[in-house]
Amino acid sequence: MTSASTQTEGVTAAPAGAAPVGFATVGEVVRDLYTDGVSACRGAFTPEWADRMREDIEHAYEDARQRPGGAVGRGPNRYYVEIHPEQLRGFVELVDHPWVRAVCEAVLGAQYSIVELGFDIPFAGAVHQPWHRDFPMPQVTRTGRRLNSLAFNLTGVDTTEDMGPFEIAPGTQWDNDDSFEHGMFPPREDHPRYQRLGVRKFPQRGDISVRSALTVHRGTANHSELSRPVLVLGVDAPGAGNDAHHDMAVTRRYWDALPERVRRHMHCPVVDSLTPIVQKHTIEGLVMGETEGDSAAGGMGAAVPDSPSGTAS
Repeated sequence: MTSASTQTEGVTAAPAGAAPVGFATVGEVVRDLYTDGVSACRGAFTPEWADRMREDIEHAYEDARQRPGGAVGRGPNRYYVEIHPEQLRGFVELVDHPWVRAVCEAVLGAQYSIVELGFDIPFAGAVHQPWHRDFPMPQVTRTGRRLNSLAFNLTGVDTTEDMGPFEIAPGTQWDNDDSFEHGMFPPREDHPRYQRLGVRKFPQRGDISVRSALTVHRGTANHSELSRPVLVLGVDAPGAGNDAHHDMAVTRRYWDALPERVRRHMHCPVVDSLTPIVQKHTIEGLVMGETEGDSAAGGMGAAVPDSPSGTAS
């Protein structure tokens, strides 16, 4: 069995000095998620922590691009890679951060599960994605108006306007999806509404954002000469079922070193050695990109870039 390369020397604890999160703060985040569909914790980590995260992303991307199915396109010059926890040195610090734990428990319940770890990279020349959700609305949300999954994002760079910032349309996590293609893509005639609602986000290194993946959003065109890597952590409430779309695993040695409060939220296979993940997370439609207000620089025939820190090939 082929081993996935790792960056982990050992398991580290939650960030030193991280303060407990008060009920008022958690309540504000829950309110944000049920109204706007997105919230954030500024300065959760140091910029240096984020720089190490980016190093691990760059290493994982370079590894993934060497094998078939290692990186999946999400539009021209934009890629997604799913990784194992051992490929991220700060994994435990992230999932054990008091703010992350408190938000997961408040929204998803005490038995939440960590189901996805990966990253998106829009390179120079990436174009507007179509407005979309990450998956169709589950029945529990449609009928019970309850969120049963969360996506946490952490930027590897200090985001600027020309880097193609993430754009989200607040409040659209509840939009009826009867007319959405594949349950994810609103019809083109509705795009002007999302453009009016859309808010661009400019996170800095060390920030954590959290959102409902149902809140309609898109990546925007990257006019800079730099890439904008973003880590993705996916978390489910019991029964949400998103784990079926991911292949996270850990080695026995890594599992044994994890704190018990982290292990209880991980239900992935424990293996002797890691197998590189063949990407399943192909979102139909995003591969085509979007050219509203922008011309595509390149296309799906363009080569996969050599390094996330440079420009697209």
